[in-house]
Amino acid sequence: MVTVSERNTMGKDLKGRELGVGIKQRKNGSYEARYTDAYGIRRSIYTKNLKDARKILLDKQYEKSHRICLKDEKMTLDEWFAKWITTYKKNTIKQSSLKLYRYTYEKYISPELGKAPLSKITKISIQDLINNLNENGYSWATQDKVKRILNDMFGRAIEDDFCIKNPVRGIRLLGDKGHYKVLTKEEQSMFFETAAGTFYENLFVVAVNTGLRPGELFALTKHDIDFIEKVIRVRNNLVYMKYDGEETKNFHWETPKTKSSIRDVPINKICEEYLRKQLVLKNKLKIRFPNDSDFSEVIFVSNRNNPLNSAIYDQAIHKIINERNLLLDPVEELEPFGGHTFRHTFATRCIESGVKPKTLQSYLGHATLEMTMNLYVHTMDDVKQDEIMLLNDTNNNIYRFVGV
Repeated sequence: MVTVSERNTMGKDLKGRELGVGIKQRKNGSYEARYTDAYGIRRSIYTKNLKDARKILLDKQYEKSHRICLKDEKMTLDEWFAKWITTYKKNTIKQSSLKLYRYTYEKYISPELGKAPLSKITKISIQDLINNLNENGYSWATQDKVKRILNDMFGRAIEDDFCIKNPVRGIRLLGDKGHYKVLTKEEQSMFFETAAGTFYENLFVVAVNTGLRPGELFALTKHDIDFIEKVIRVRNNLVYMKYDGEETKNFHWETPKTKSSIRDVPINKICEEYLRKQLVLKNKLKIRFPNDSDFSEVIFVSNRNNPLNSAIYDQAIHKIINERNLLLDPVEELEPFGGHTFRHTFATRCIESGVKPKTLQSYLGHATLEMTMNLYVHTMDDVKQDEIMLLNDTNNNIYRFVGV
């Protein structure tokens, strides 16, 4: 039953027939659907036929009753980025991170989606963006950074009633997740800052300064360390697995992965310092937790003087990551990684420092130079790009002075 007040607000068509509350026909024949949103703002939507006008009005009434209407349906992604980075990031993250966010958005996101209304961006448009990045040769890491920024932007937009759904959820990144994971210099700094003073700090530092495989680290004894020649003599590998005929997993001595894995790895000053610290710790643990097994002489052990395996190693790494991430903005959080990442990070730092590929091959114990080149060719390309950017900066400064 229509009330008197509703009848008074009913619209009519050009022939005077009532169309319902909030709908009227305009002189040009189109229809206007008027409604008040959840924020008390009167809005109008125009359509060519009555059926569409009624459907739109019903949709808006549903959105209002379920509190899913938007503050500004015309706001573009570029406009929201400006608000998002000023409101939520500017005073909470470092300037270097702020610069990285702006660079990533302006280079990879804005050209594709910047002018699109925030509320109209769909999952398929985000996936298209990721697909295009992959097709243009951008790495998994770049795609991940784009996804993280967009995910945070849309998450905040939902909280502030600028959009209803987060189209980033379920987006699939393409390519190899890095073939290998390498810590950036900033990530490496954050990790070791948090790891300082923890039980496994010595292990982490030696790993990232030698590039030894996890099993090679676990097998080290004091007899493998030559402080006079400044080298670690890699001669053994410690594995934790169930051999044929065994009922459970056990520790086993094995020879290194290949003949070329039997090698001498140089010790730098930082590595030497932490090796000496670990030997002191090992001696204390031997007194407190005597161990007469075949593996009693390994220097990297658990806090009860037991040998290590990859599961324990990775768990220790993840503990540091989780602790650090409590202090970080969601976009900056460290991704989980395993012990092998320290090996790849060591190799990357060597390349960045100008170590020749043939020398790096000997450090890593690769059977062939081709293996080293294939594994780190992308890193070498990245270094070249960084170097050309430095040249650009130098030239820009020169030309600025000469008035070009």
